[in-house]
Amino acid sequence: MSRVRLVASDLDGTLLDAEGALTERTARSWRALWDQGIETVLVTARPPRWVDALAGITGAHGVVLCLNGAFVYDAAHRRVRSHHAMDPATVAEVAGRLRGIPGICFSAELADGAHREPCYSGGLPAGVTSNEMVSVGPIEEVPGPVGKILARSDALGPREFLARVRTLLGDTALLSTSCEGGLAEIGPSGITKASALETWCEGLGIDAADVWAFGDMPNDIPMLDWSGTGWAVANAHPDVLAVADRVCAENTREGVAEAIETLLERPAAP
Repeated sequence: MSRVRLVASDLDGTLLDAEGALTERTARSWRALWDQGIETVLVTARPPRWVDALAGITGAHGVVLCLNGAFVYDAAHRRVRSHHAMDPATVAEVAGRLRGIPGICFSAELADGAHREPCYSGGLPAGVTSNEMVSVGPIEEVPGPVGKILARSDALGPREFLARVRTLLGDTALLSTSCEGGLAEIGPSGITKASALETWCEGLGIDAADVWAFGDMPNDIPMLDWSGTGWAVANAHPDVLAVADRVCAENTREGVAEAIETLLERPAAP
């Protein structure tokens, strides 16, 4: 059995509870990994401004891999260390490919805020209070590198909308989903939670075989596939449950904490 050297986890629906909060038990188990010399990293679809409150569990490095890996964010110092973002020309190309979809409207996530079209409305995840820095205008007028484009349609059902987006995007950008309801999350081509986690682990000299990763939604699948042991919470999306190596209890029952506690109780591998 490989020695676990790093534990990675998604946030919403996985490490956090139904209210988007980090429970005391989960925080305690996460920090206990550090005491055993096990690295940790958070890997999320959230933009940087929505993870600042979690700086206390980012470890000594202070980093969160945000926007499905597009931004490497230092939550301790509130700055983006590096990014693999879409430039304005790519954003304009994506918009041009998708504009013909009935009812479509866009928003874009940047390093320091969001750019939204006037028609776009989107709520905050559970546990996040508004600290929005928003510019408003057509997506083609986005002022800087974009980690993720969000798109909705009020004219099509979720399945039809996402299918059209996937077909029209081609290889221009990558479609992923981290929540229910037909929200299209469009990121840079080739950038996934897996690619970001792999790069992070390479910097630490850690092999995939020595990584545990936890997730709940389809955007977590590449990360679970790449890791030596991919975990799904029991209330994960069916596609995630189908590919996971192991399943822990629901996030509402602190499943990640329970799995970590079991890991820390077992004898260390030679």
